[in-house]
Amino acid sequence: MQVYTYSEARQRLSSVLDRAEVSGKVLIRRKDGRTFALAPERAETSPLDVPSIKAQISTEELVSIVRKQRGRTTASTRFLKGRDRPSKNA
Repeated sequence: MQVYTYSEARQRLSSVLDRAEVSGKVLIRRKDGRTFALAPERAETSPLDVPSIKAQISTEELVSIVRKQRGRTTASTRFLKGRDRPSKNA
């Protein structure tokens, strides 16, 4: 871990911040001997935060593709499949 004097840190703040980002933490020591830690703040993001894409496809086309991949061709087949199931009362 890198230790800088207050004067060094003040004069080379940009490189000190870069070093803190790479190593996770740097120390800054004052003339009176007190030491302070400088660490980058971690952004709290969700793993589900993904960048969007711009696709030239309509909602209907997208739904059609998803249904085709799931083995469904139309919305009516989905409702008919649900009716084939035996009722819970039987």
